[in-house]
Amino acid sequence: MKNKSKKTTKVKPQAISNRKWGFIREKEEQAIKAGITTVNGINIHRTALIDYLLVIFPQIPKSEWHNDEVCDEVYKATGKKIRPDFRCDYNEYKIIVEFDGVQHYKQPSTIKQDKDNQAIYESFGYTVYRIPYFIQLTKDVVKTLFGIDVQQDLFDPTIPSMASKGRNTPAFCCPAGIKRMAEDFKKYPQQYQVNIVALEKEEEFFSGCKLLKHEYQRINKNVIKTGPTF
Repeated sequence: MKNKSKKTTKVKPQAISNRKWGFIREKEEQAIKAGITTVNGINIHRTALIDYLLVIFPQIPKSEWHNDEVCDEVYKATGKKIRPDFRCDYNEYKIIVEFDGVQHYKQPSTIKQDKDNQAIYESFGYTVYRIPYFIQLTKDVVKTLFGIDVQQDLFDPTIPSMASKGRNTPAFCCPAGIKRMAEDFKKYPQQYQVNIVALEKEEEFFSGCKLLKHEYQRINKNVIKTGPTF
């Protein structure tokens, strides 16, 4: 009796975005645990924020980036135990990098606390960089945010960051959070357009696309009406 060989079906692999640069997670273990997400037929993993920082600031050793630690200088002077996501005190560098997840857009109290903490950091001479969860570190974003030209390709600028299944769209944010989101997007118009295109394909009730567009247009009208400030 002849053995019947089993037929195997070849599965066409999905496209994989840049293998190194994915959606940001604050910690390395979070990036590993989050796994892979498929967006527009492309498999995208997560990348720890520290991996981006080491490319943006190659002159700063990894050991000089302090993650989620109390800022001693601030604590000694004010008694406030504030823990920035990443802090660097290295040579001439005094840097704080905050990754603002969706929770930073859901409660007015959180938004107010972020502003207050940033003012404290800046009063101690730190330069504060904020990375909203819906803004990915593409080469252009890095140039705009940090003022640094990175030679290698980073996150794919054509990939949107928000989807209702992730409960991270404007529909899940408070009014103050939508205003903050629109103000953040104003700095990165390319990222705004990519996300708007994706949100427009979803049900408005869960996307909140019109809410964001309204606030974005209102902010830009005010800029045009008032003109530049010096």
